[in-house]
Amino acid sequence: MGVQILADSGCDLPGNVVEEYNIDLLPIIVVDDKDEYLDGVTITPKQIYDDMRKGKVYKTAQIGPKVFQEKFEQLAKEGKSAIYIALSSKLSGTYQTAALIVESLKDRYPDMDISVIDSKSASLGFGLLVHKAGVMAKEGKSKEEILDMLDFYVKHIEHIVTVDDIEYLFRGGRVSRTQAFVGGLLNIKPILEMPRDGTLVPFEKTRGRSKVLKRMIEIIGERGGKADLKNQTIGICHGDDIEGATKLKEMIMEEYGCTDFIIGMIGAAIGAHSGPGTLTVYFLNEKFTG
Repeated sequence: MGVQILADSGCDLPGNVVEEYNIDLLPIIVVDDKDEYLDGVTITPKQIYDDMRKGKVYKTAQIGPKVFQEKFEQLAKEGKSAIYIALSSKLSGTYQTAALIVESLKDRYPDMDISVIDSKSASLGFGLLVHKAGVMAKEGKSKEEILDMLDFYVKHIEHIVTVDDIEYLFRGGRVSRTQAFVGGLLNIKPILEMPRDGTLVPFEKTRGRSKVLKRMIEIIGERGGKADLKNQTIGICHGDDIEGATKLKEMIMEEYGCTDFIIGMIGAAIGAHSGPGTLTVYFLNEKFTG
């Protein structure tokens, strides 16, 4: 019996990838001023971005304990070996909730074989972990082999992020009101990263879209130069900006010869905080040899 891979919708994997590798995806809750939605189920990313452009504000809430309990209890009853990979614990409480539910079920199901992993990642950076786990599970790799891979990916996955409108970073608490105002006036495009602790922090700023894309390409080389970029899967995600994502892909192909990409739209849960026009790229900074 193979290993079942589970994740939450914050991984932003395209639907065809989720289906191909039989990944069980649990939707994060998205909230507006009057209703609750399930990310990717009862609300689409496109709807989120269209509404945000009109000034609407969305928030998110973590997956409820009951959802985890029902899912994990089902797996335990079926005797399945499973790995649940969670959005960074610094950005969401899904990891902590899932871990607590697994612990609470151990007395009733002493043979339960469910591991809960903090990806310390977000969006398609998190998604690359889930994708690789799905590939390995489909190939019949052992749970221990998959867990070893996840440990490596958590330590070596890079997140390079830029937002089109710094106002959304202000709403999410990443910059001050003054920084957002000045940044908007000067057309400043911040570049953010996710250090190994799983937070998301600004680390550079550039004026103008073309310059920020060029700088992102440079950073890929600076951080991924020893990682065999040409032969790894590169993740690109966008906030309803397929033209920008396509341009970024073409620049990476030209500069580094990469051919294997996963490209998708940032989902409603992540997009509610990053906003339309966001562009992200994800890659390993060391070669995985497992």
